[in-house]
Amino acid sequence: MIKFFLLVNKQGQMRLTRYYEPMEIHKRTLLEADIIKNCLPRTKDQCSFVEYKDVKLVYRQYAALFVVIGIDDAENELAVYELIHNFVEVLDNYFSRVAFIYKARDPACLPNHFLSLPCHDH
Repeated sequence: MIKFFLLVNKQGQMRLTRYYEPMEIHKRTLLEADIIKNCLPRTKDQCSFVEYKDVKLVYRQYAALFVVIGIDDAENELAVYELIHNFVEVLDNYFSRVAFIYKARDPACLPNHFLSLPCHDH
């Protein structure tokens, strides 16, 4: 079962969080800080599955963004790893440009969200 879904940039700022189990805000903040400390410094040569307390973290990096999913022991890590890729592919196909995959040339087009809708010349 998926417990949470996080999008974090390289600076450690949360861009999207979704929890599928109730959790107090204080505990969420501590959990997110620990996840940032555990996942962001890892190299590409290291495994994308991390054991953290009672949760398995499955993460994948796309440009400057990390997608991290917390799962329980019954979930298949490789299936979740592929789910992350499919999620990013759908975003890329749905939106013509996804800000966390492609670097935008015009910073005015980038809102403070994890993705930006296409910039149109007006």
